[in-house]
Amino acid sequence: MAVADRATPLSVAAVGRIALPARALLWTLIGAWSAGFSALSIERHDAFNTGRFDMGNMVQAVWSTAHGHFLQVTSTTGEQISRLAAHTDVILVFFAPLWWLWPSPDMLLTAQAIAVAVGALPVFWLARKHLGSEAAGLGFALVYLLYPATEWLTLNEFHPVAPACPLLLFAFWYLDEDRLVPFAIFGVLAALTKEEIPLVLAAMGLCYALSHRRRAAGGAVFAAGVLASVLAIKVVVPHFNGAASSFYSRYRDVGGSPAGIVRTFFSHPIRVLGEAFDSHGLRYLGQLLVPLGFLWAFAPAAALVAVPELALNLLSRASPQSSIHFHYTAGEIAPLLAATVLGAGTLAKRIPRTRGWVAPLAVLLALVANWNLGALPFWGLVPGGSTYGRSATRLTRHDRISQQAVDLVPDGVVVSATNSLGAHLSARRRILNFPKLSDATWVAVDETRMSYLDRISPLPAATDLVALRRNPNWRIVFERDGVLVFRRG
Repeated sequence: MAVADRATPLSVAAVGRIALPARALLWTLIGAWSAGFSALSIERHDAFNTGRFDMGNMVQAVWSTAHGHFLQVTSTTGEQISRLAAHTDVILVFFAPLWWLWPSPDMLLTAQAIAVAVGALPVFWLARKHLGSEAAGLGFALVYLLYPATEWLTLNEFHPVAPACPLLLFAFWYLDEDRLVPFAIFGVLAALTKEEIPLVLAAMGLCYALSHRRRAAGGAVFAAGVLASVLAIKVVVPHFNGAASSFYSRYRDVGGSPAGIVRTFFSHPIRVLGEAFDSHGLRYLGQLLVPLGFLWAFAPAAALVAVPELALNLLSRASPQSSIHFHYTAGEIAPLLAATVLGAGTLAKRIPRTRGWVAPLAVLLALVANWNLGALPFWGLVPGGSTYGRSATRLTRHDRISQQAVDLVPDGVVVSATNSLGAHLSARRRILNFPKLSDATWVAVDETRMSYLDRISPLPAATDLVALRRNPNWRIVFERDGVLVFRRG
């Protein structure tokens, strides 16, 4: 419900003069942010700070689809499998036509930055509606773009789940407007990004039922979301994988499967809570929640929409899942930002004098959080500023040599590569992970970043490299600064 200002009525012309600069500023923010984070993402890739897993895997899936092989990728064991054997990120198909126009990993990184940036639009609309001000809309759009988790989501290579963040924000907006058809469109698109995202939509259905008193519609959204996730996890992934999801192992300490987690929660709740709220988990929650100034607490129903994704991340044994520096925040950012805006509206309604300063204070807090936790490289030059990943965009002599090496490998041949080089060689039908050789005719290895299959493991990889050097069937065609290229024959 919109919040009305008690002010002198303005003429239509005056409103137009106010609105136009606000919208122009909004689009300027979105454009500048998109350009900046596209450039940073491409620089990280050019500096070989992306990997065969995950960047190269996504490149291969899009390349394969663009060349008539639907979402086909090469597994770590050298088999040609469907990407759906790991995750139901069907949205990758939509990037294939873009690949025809711009056949480069840079296209994926640019598209991701633009998609995330456009999420500022529904944040603007929500804040304008609930705080009754274009200025407040601009303020919270800036909060979204300054939010550290938003920036790191964009810079964490390319992941098809990243667009779930803006898609869920659009879904929030249309649900808040009681416009169920566009909500359904954006909800379906979001569900195509990863198998657990429909659970976020299911939680949105519950939120809608509570806040709008639309129990039938909210219940239908909840049921559809749960059903979509169950089908994805229990039917689609096992069908293409030939077995249950390999990611179940991340939850073996709390049950090892969705049903097991539920059983463990009721039989050993202390164990489950201990896994979720250890020191690592609490730090993760702090980095997600504190930068939003606890405004989300004034809209608890919307904030609880983040619970499904938070639970999956906090209970996982994989530490990147409970870090704001990775893509696992994609399903959390939208509900937390929506709850923050709705909470600010609730606060302004309860205490009208807060309406004028809640947005500026939120921007100030977001700026402080960005200084301490954000992804902008210049913060490393400021005392106390974030230094995480500061050198990831720095192109070194070694990176230029690496580029010379990968340029030697012809398009279309089967190549085996270490992880950092593999991200630059994945636009092909088959690519193997070193030391898997199989039908490879070329091998590219970076001795300074040795990986075994897709894991950093210098010792066994170095042992296999020694064997490759001694193999008379392979000859070295390039060797500089620890980067080697071999050719069979």
